[in-house]
Amino acid sequence: MATPAASSTPSRRGWLSSISSISSRIYFFLIFLQIPLFRISCRSGMCSTPIHVTSSQLIASDIFPVPVIKAILFPGAITNGLAKNLTIPSWDNLLNIYNLTSVKESSPVPDLQRLEVLAGSYFCVAGALVGLLKPGRMSMFGTLLVIWGLIKEGIIGKPANTDPTKAVYVYPTMVLALICALSSIKYDVKKVMRTAPARPIAKPLQSSSKSKLK
Repeated sequence: MATPAASSTPSRRGWLSSISSISSRIYFFLIFLQIPLFRISCRSGMCSTPIHVTSSQLIASDIFPVPVIKAILFPGAITNGLAKNLTIPSWDNLLNIYNLTSVKESSPVPDLQRLEVLAGSYFCVAGALVGLLKPGRMSMFGTLLVIWGLIKEGIIGKPANTDPTKAVYVYPTMVLALICALSSIKYDVKKVMRTAPARPIAKPLQSSSKSKLK
């Protein structure tokens, strides 16, 4: 007969699996619909999403073809266009919208000074994609890297910034992104619920106990 603990284990595994899948999907929409998470100076001017930071670096370094980067930017551009003025941006004008046309000639100093935000943005974008197929720790690692980079510049003051228009700002949606990144991790409930097996108590053999009495 199944015990209550054994019957509750499958339900707990299903509940945790659904939470992980839902969190991964929410995190994907936060990243690829380009919901503003922060505001920071980057190579293309001011960036407010991990995709914007990643795209400016990818175009400047020629790692991926421009159509691939446009495909990454397009869902968020449509969302922002419909939300602001109910228009859909054109494919050809996409790089102008994000100020990426002259990013190759711009100085790489802003990105080099914010390597944590740059690396974290890469992990955020990759983790959002991979999380749709198999939720993992990449999204959490990227989000924590971005948060640390923002804390380092906003609180510690490295690099120093004297222009108030370029000051670091964190939107409340960053908290939602962090919660989703943490919740998207799948935990092995079997290992969590598994208890250590009871060790049998060693008993002396009858022959040995009799020999000691002689």
